[in-house]
Amino acid sequence: EKLSVLEPSNAYDFGQIINAVNATKDKAACADLLTITDPKKLPVLLSNKLEGEILLIFIQSLEHYVAGKDPGLAYQHLFYLSKAERFKVVLALLSKNEKEEVQKLFDLLSESQSNQYSLEDLESLKKLYEL
Repeated sequence: EKLSVLEPSNAYDFGQIINAVNATKDKAACADLLTITDPKKLPVLLSNKLEGEILLIFIQSLEHYVAGKDPGLAYQHLFYLSKAERFKVVLALLSKNEKEEVQKLFDLLSESQSNQYSLEDLESLKKLYEL
């Protein structure tokens, strides 16, 4: 059964939804959450709760459900995710396979066209993700 996702109004609500999404590994529900959440709010909503598995389910959801339909939104989420607390720490702990997953999303975005980012923007964001 798919989780129904409502726009979270604060970090606590967002955390509850993320925990539910993560427990079930429901990438479609995670994609719904990311679609209704303003990317600019991501660092605040995540607060200091960013973990490797959360970063990964975000990446997979963006890759499988969001990037194809709205590459600009996927880019925005990647951009603001990189501003989140603990981002560098979490990034440093990713395995080689997990980094490859992140690379796949960037490849997908570089093949897509969007007026929200240029290839240069994408390249500089890739550096933040240490790719």
